[in-house]
Amino acid sequence: MFKPIFATAAALAALTAAPAAFAGDEIGRDKYVGLFDDSNSHYLDYKTDLSEARRELKKDLEDADSPADRAEVIGEFEREVADAETDFIKEMAERGVVLRRGTVTVEPEIAALVAVPRY
Repeated sequence: MFKPIFATAAALAALTAAPAAFAGDEIGRDKYVGLFDDSNSHYLDYKTDLSEARRELKKDLEDADSPADRAEVIGEFEREVADAETDFIKEMAERGVVLRRGTVTVEPEIAALVAVPRY
C-alpha cells in the first residue's frame, strides 16, 4: 500500500531536483555566450589578425616571382593564422573557456562518394 506512495514521492523528488542538477550546465553555458561575437575584444583581435594575414597574403602572392617564393608566403600566412588562433585560445582559457583544436579526417571511400556529382 505504501509502495506507490514512496515511488511517487521519489519520482517527485527527482523531478524537483533535476533543475538544480542541471543548473551547473546552464551556468557553464553562460561563459560561451558572446564568445564569437564582436562584444568579445579577444575575438575582435582574432578577426583583425586574420584579416591582416589575408591582406598580406594577397599582396605577397602578387609580389612572389617563383614557386619557392609563393610557398614561403603561404607558409608565413599559415604561421600567422596559427599564431592568431593560439593567442585566441589562450585568452579564452584565461576566461575559463576551453576551446579545442581538432582535425577532420575523411576516408578515401567517403571522399569518393562526396566527389560524385548528384543530379
